[in-house]
Amino acid sequence: MRLLSQAICVAVVLVAGVASSHIGGTLSVVPAAYAQSDDKPKERETRKTPALRNAVYEKLAEAQELAEAKDYVGAQAILDEMIGETSKKRSLNSYELANVYNTYAFLRYANEDYKGSLRYYELVIEQPDIPLALEINTRYTIAQLYFVQEDWKNGVDALLVWLDLTDKPNSNAFVLLANGYYQLKDYDESLRNINVAMDMEKAAGKIPKEQWYALAQFLYYDKGDIDSALETVKSLILYYPKKQYWVQAAQIYTEKRDDDRALAMLIATHEQGLLDRSAELVNLAYYYLNAEAPYPAAKVLAEGLDSETLEATSKNYELTGNAWRQAQEVQKSLPMLETAASKSENGDLFSRLGSVYLDLDQNQKAVDAIRKGLDRGGVKRPDQARLALGMALFNLGEFNAARRAFREAAKDERAKTYAQQWLRYISSEENRLEELAKEMG
Repeated sequence: MRLLSQAICVAVVLVAGVASSHIGGTLSVVPAAYAQSDDKPKERETRKTPALRNAVYEKLAEAQELAEAKDYVGAQAILDEMIGETSKKRSLNSYELANVYNTYAFLRYANEDYKGSLRYYELVIEQPDIPLALEINTRYTIAQLYFVQEDWKNGVDALLVWLDLTDKPNSNAFVLLANGYYQLKDYDESLRNINVAMDMEKAAGKIPKEQWYALAQFLYYDKGDIDSALETVKSLILYYPKKQYWVQAAQIYTEKRDDDRALAMLIATHEQGLLDRSAELVNLAYYYLNAEAPYPAAKVLAEGLDSETLEATSKNYELTGNAWRQAQEVQKSLPMLETAASKSENGDLFSRLGSVYLDLDQNQKAVDAIRKGLDRGGVKRPDQARLALGMALFNLGEFNAARRAFREAAKDERAKTYAQQWLRYISSEENRLEELAKEMG
């Protein structure tokens, strides 16, 4: 049974909201002291950032207050007034202008104009001598905005620039990068980055998120690393015990030709009450049957029929009946096979039901069932059906009818030899009975 990649395929995890202070419920206007942040790369010179003058700060604060009140038009009017004329724009230093563009970017984001927001954030980082921390945070926001717009290539490129600048990458950034590479179908890089993210979480004493494990599992499986895919799904079972992961583990064990462990996983899933679909119960039953354990297979199917979880189809009743029969529970098998035959559109099941009746020495029922099957048509082995019919008729003492059944069976080369043996036996039995009658008479 091949593990379908669609069953494991992971929905790409996108950031629902941009995590930086520039996009969120509250707009942050960054004071000049921001230039002194500890978040600066190693071996980089400290930038000499121009001061944010008080008059400019007050205007930005006023725009922020309006933005917080969702008066985006009013907030933009203040910004427009600050840079509306060339002379006014030139009067702002690079840091002040960066803060104006930063506020514009937030307003555009609040109006779901992601392209416009991205354009203004690009203007922020174009300004010279802005605080390094502001550039780092803005570049991360730019990367996220590319991802929101499903511009995966530019998103990955922007995130790589950010990683080169920051000393403090977080696990979410590597997840974002992994998702970008996933969309670009660079699965090796995607796997490498999702593993970096998970290693960071584990090192911090945290459990990686479910979606991270699921992405790693898919990527391992895609590259044919079945053992790593299995170990990853085991982690999913440990931390996020859902039905889909138990079933996936069983499928992987099957692919590894370890049917015993595959069955064990499905049994554990069933015992937790997680197998709640007809096809899942049938699948478990087949695993039991392949393991030569017909009794639990029949029990699973019968319980499924009783609870109406298992679809009441002819095929499912037949499977249940055959499982009971293999388990030597013939009396439990019969009603299942009878129902299966009654629901069937052709006569094959009636023919096989007749063979069961014959085994139980219920000869008249065997005759009735087999004849019904042959009359309905669709019997896969009519020669075998006629052999069974002949034997049932013989047991009832109806020698002429039995002889006719065996003669019909003998027309098929597959049954010819056996049918002819029975025809000779009928003649010898008739002779024996005649001699016995003479002796008695």
